[in-house]
Amino acid sequence: MPRAILCILDSVGIGGAPDAADYGDTGSNTVGHIAEHAANGKADRAGLRAGPLHLPNMDAMGLGAAIGLSTGTVPPNMAHKPKGGRFGVGREVSKGKDTPSGHWEIAGVPVPFDWGYFPQTEPTFPPDLIAELVQQAGLPGILGNKHASGTDIIAELGEESIRSGKPICYTSIDSVFQIAAHESHFGLERLYEVCQIAFALTKPLTIGRVIARPFTGETAATFKRTGNRRDFAIAPPEPTLLDRAKANGRQVFAIGKISDIYATMGVTHKLKANGNMALFDKTLDALTMAQDGSFIMTNFVDFDSEFGHRRDVPGYAHALEQFDARLPELIAAMQPDDLLVLTSDHGNDPTWPGTDHTREQTPILLFSPSLTPGEIGIRSTFADIGESIAHWLGLPPGHHGKSFL
Repeated sequence: MPRAILCILDSVGIGGAPDAADYGDTGSNTVGHIAEHAANGKADRAGLRAGPLHLPNMDAMGLGAAIGLSTGTVPPNMAHKPKGGRFGVGREVSKGKDTPSGHWEIAGVPVPFDWGYFPQTEPTFPPDLIAELVQQAGLPGILGNKHASGTDIIAELGEESIRSGKPICYTSIDSVFQIAAHESHFGLERLYEVCQIAFALTKPLTIGRVIARPFTGETAATFKRTGNRRDFAIAPPEPTLLDRAKANGRQVFAIGKISDIYATMGVTHKLKANGNMALFDKTLDALTMAQDGSFIMTNFVDFDSEFGHRRDVPGYAHALEQFDARLPELIAAMQPDDLLVLTSDHGNDPTWPGTDHTREQTPILLFSPSLTPGEIGIRSTFADIGESIAHWLGLPPGHHGKSFL
């Protein structure tokens, strides 16, 4: 019985979606712009990388061809035709450009409602919400209360947070309430408890996630976010591909933040790791444990959190090349009827103004020793990905999307 491995390359977009103008993202193109910067020497960094973007394995699966299909232009150092993969373009129908929308739709469930968002004012959060959080959690107060980059606001307020015992609360353009606190001074379990309270308070506002952002270090220069992040997320409104797989007795391996994104629904095995390469290792581990008919799903978060939001073009280019260089390991571990799918949930163009996600189309790259190469076109919904994987695994179809296999 075949298995399926779905790798979400978080934020690896390939050109503005048709409704990008509604989000101020017309012209965004995460991979394309990184490739252009690399070809012009603008993605070079001493000791890290230099030269044109080099992604031979993803390109062989159809990355360059998918970007060409999405934007009309194949980036520098990429091919117009794949050598051995099947490729296409994903187009999201859910509103927003945030993590739950993209992931739920990939798993066959487009978001049927509007997310709640916090205004771009300062202070940002409703006073009654903060007052209730402070009272219920027994806090001396909070810091932040604004839109901010996570790494920047920790550098700005981390030392004060340690001194005062006040957690740092902030948000972004996404439907999210984030709370940062020091792992030892504030306490990791204490942070999770505060986030659980905040999740209950923000749920009536349809805020998609409350995220615990623990950090270590003693000064602004040494603060570092850790791998103990935890997302408290609203559950999908109907069964996803994960639920269907679990209900049919299949193993479902959720690697990285996947289990949190789906509110643990449909997960049989939860594997955590910190960093893209560690997540790749866990994916290989899962493949060795996975029985026939299993479904493995990994979110490679660093593309988004470490390089997209930080607008780090060389870092993003290097991360793409690192991932690409390891793909042969994954392919070598596959059985003849296994299916590998690479895609993304949204864009985060590091050349774009601001620090937020970009509303982009995404690559759909497929490989199996038993699958012939070809093009699957521009899909009208990410849900086609979930339905195709369900078809491959012999699972009942969902209510949205259509298989391209």
